[in-house]
Amino acid sequence: MKVCLDTNVLVSAFATRGLASDVLRVVLAEHELLVPTVVLEEVERVLRDKFRAAPPALSLARQVLASQTVVPRPATVLALPIRDPDDAWVLASAVAGGADLLVTGDADLLTAAGQSPIPVLSPRAFWEQLRTT
Repeated sequence: MKVCLDTNVLVSAFATRGLASDVLRVVLAEHELLVPTVVLEEVERVLRDKFRAAPPALSLARQVLASQTVVPRPATVLALPIRDPDDAWVLASAVAGGADLLVTGDADLLTAAGQSPIPVLSPRAFWEQLRTT
């Protein structure tokens, strides 16, 4: 399965232990991780600026993500009512990359899930789906 993880899931996975890091580990081991370039850039910025991650940790995160399927920014966003333009690019990138689903903790993307061409799941919902299949 092709899985796209949003910035907040990836940042949590690299910065803390818990559900997000478990999700990332399973996706890396059992699925294809799609990483939109917009997410790759944002993960690095958030880890550096908000979490004050050390350069070696930033390098490791970038190396792990860049070694996956990197999805270039598409030409346009989808015609969906998503409040944050950055979130619209994440969803558009996931769709353009052929993702089977997008995993996010972002309320704006989760709210738009009913109108999305691909499933948009919270990390918990994705984890539960994995455990039942």
